[in-house]
Formats: sequence, structure tokens, C-alpha cells
Amino acid sequence: MKYMLLIYSDENAWTESEQKHCYKESIELTQKLNANGQYLGSSPLQPVSTATSVRVRDGKRLVTDGPFAETREQLGGYFLVDAANLDDAIAIAGRIPAARKGTVEIRPILELKGLLPEQ
Repeated sequence: MKYMLLIYSDENAWTESEQKHCYKESIELTQKLNANGQYLGSSPLQPVSTATSVRVRDGKRLVTDGPFAETREQLGGYFLVDAANLDDAIAIAGRIPAARKGTVEIRPILELKGLLPEQ
């Protein structure tokens, strides 16, 4: 089953050195997951200050700078993995370096027939 592991943390809580180390560890984790056939994708996101939100209400599009909601923790990246079950996904989430400072939300992917396959 595919799971999206959403990484949330306070982007201001990381020093530049900590962030570089986190990226290094994350790359190592992706290589291990790939070797096990579990890796489907991952990426850190640019800072929340670069975000743009789009809403459509009554047929009108509203575009605003910034994230949809103000929170203490921001969505900072993701891993998309193929795990045998939730316990397996939890074990992978616990290996994500950012889990030590933030939160990793695990969401099963709802696979819709007719969506184009990942490339």
C-alpha cells in the first residue's frame, strides 16, 4: 500500500548545520528505501514564505501569498513510500530525521482508477 509521509516542523527551529545534516540523512534513507523497493518519491519544500494558496469560491479564484493556515509547524517535505501495512509505514516515518524535531503525518494514498501513472 502507498503512504504519504508528510513532514511538519517549525522551519525556524533548524540551524543551517542541522538542516544540512537532516538532508544528508534523508538522502541516505531514500537510498535504503529504494534498495528495499519501498521508495516512490520524496522532496523537501521551499520555505513557507514562497507558498501561494488558491481557493475557488462561487466560481471565483482567490490567490493569496503564503500557506492556507497559520500554524506553528509548517509542511516542510514529504516521502511517498510503498509499505506492507501501517506498522511498516510507522517504522519508516520513525526513521525520517525531521521526526526528531517535528511531526510526520502518515496518510494512506487513495488510488483512483484513471489517474495517470507516476513518471
